[in-house]
Amino acid sequence: MSGRSRAAALLAAVVTFGAALVPPAHAASAPSAHAAPRAPRTAVLDGDRLLRTRARLDHDPRLQRALRDLTTRADTWLDQGPWTVVDKPRPAPGGDVHEYLSQAPYWWPTTAPTADNPWGCPYVQRDGQRNPEVDSGTDRQDAEKVFDSTYDLALAWYYTGKRVYAEKAGQILRTWFLDPATRMNPDLDHAQFIPCKYDGRAIGIIDFFQSYTSVLDAQAILAAGAPGWSAEDRTAMGAWNADFLDWLKNSDFGAQEGAAANNHGTFYDMQLAALAYATGDTALARRTVLDARGRRIDPQIAGDGSQPQELARTRSWHYSTFDLVAYTRLAAIGRHVGVNLWSYRGPDGQSLFKAVDYLLPAATGAAVWPHPELEFHRYAATDVVHAAADAGDTAAKAAVTGLEAPPGGDLWALRPAAEQLDSIAG
Repeated sequence: MSGRSRAAALLAAVVTFGAALVPPAHAASAPSAHAAPRAPRTAVLDGDRLLRTRARLDHDPRLQRALRDLTTRADTWLDQGPWTVVDKPRPAPGGDVHEYLSQAPYWWPTTAPTADNPWGCPYVQRDGQRNPEVDSGTDRQDAEKVFDSTYDLALAWYYTGKRVYAEKAGQILRTWFLDPATRMNPDLDHAQFIPCKYDGRAIGIIDFFQSYTSVLDAQAILAAGAPGWSAEDRTAMGAWNADFLDWLKNSDFGAQEGAAANNHGTFYDMQLAALAYATGDTALARRTVLDARGRRIDPQIAGDGSQPQELARTRSWHYSTFDLVAYTRLAAIGRHVGVNLWSYRGPDGQSLFKAVDYLLPAATGAAVWPHPELEFHRYAATDVVHAAADAGDTAAKAAVTGLEAPPGGDLWALRPAAEQLDSIAG
């Protein structure tokens, strides 16, 4: 940006860790008066790697470009939110406005709504075709904004020291999770409801959990010394996460989702391990990652690296990359508890490396994806290929230069943890 060098000169004297790299729109915002942040105890991200990256910012043009992309994203959140579950037009079944509510994305009404049948029931399923009504009237869209904003803002604070980012992230987290008038109850009893059919479903857990590890990592980053995120906030958030973990382990919906044999089961394990690690139960986190070898990889990944259950979907590319987002995050959690999930080989040669390698021809544009896909986005594989390359996959390393950057830029260098880059619900 045109004013970056001038901003850098003004701020370099008062910031010791690269705050000068923030875009000029917020150059006047003072850096945190706190000491330089330490390595955070993140669940998916590698806190020590974040610390090393921050130390290299002033000397690495590639990181500086990524930081411009990151702070551009963070800046867009400063004038948005906070969001709350109590703002939806209709409460969840039962009437409690604090209950999270989302609607099944691939279910559609069969008749026009009437006074006697306001939803247009009965609903029927159209796999892969998203009903636009699910994006209004429930909490799903606001929850995604909470996840994305707090992650971007916490990372932006960590790398720049600008307190405005940390304070905004803290406000968003307190409003959604902690403030008594606006907080979400720590359960997902009414996720992916189907009007006139189900008040909630176990498969709705993935609505929330597919991105909640980003919130856990944002909390850990803020806990590394951010202004506006107090000891009381950390304690209260830890209690909320512990209650959420208890619900996940002991509810009927949690048991059903844990038994799922496709990406739903993978994401369940990922979130169980992440919540366990974040709340101090490292034994459960380790056991979950270890069990995923025979329980998930063996039945879900074929010897050639394909994921048969995901290939059967109308969005086979999306779901193949989506499942690997959960696997690569689970492998990252495993790193913290002494388990190398990348090194595992199943009885038929199954492995995470093979699963990523199966995507490489389409991910680099060298070949057309040979399976059904309603909306192909090549960049959907970018993060999982980065993850495999970092873990030592030589084919993935060679493919990195051929990847397509997702909208908003390739942020892997600053936040090396896979995101779901082509957003879709379900």
